[in-house]
Amino acid sequence: MQNEELVQVAVAALEELKGKDILSMDVRGKTSVTDFMLIASGTSGRHVRSLAENVLEKAKAAGARIVGCEGLEGGEWALLDLGDVLVHVMQVPTRQFYDLERLWQGAEQSRAQQAGADAGQADLCGSD
Repeated sequence: MQNEELVQVAVAALEELKGKDILSMDVRGKTSVTDFMLIASGTSGRHVRSLAENVLEKAKAAGARIVGCEGLEGGEWALLDLGDVLVHVMQVPTRQFYDLERLWQGAEQSRAQQAGADAGQADLCGSD
């Protein structure tokens, strides 16, 4: 799967559960850690967890390898490492505090459209 396709899968998964203010950043050439970063906001701890779990579920279904994830237990933030795509999901105050958009302001950024649905709970963070 191409990185751009994985970004589309992750954005669609975030939109499906009404993730807020979804931002995609192309950081190729700016860091060797990853090629793309996604940032999205959730409205509560449960919403952050649901968004993150939906991204993991959809990425796995699309054939992506999940490298790791952090923060799912607390629900204030979650970091999903999909290799060349990192996904940050945070509650609004946490997102404002870390201000990743400003940190990566030199990167090409684009906002996603919003959509929505419902998600189930599952332990999706482990590798297959």
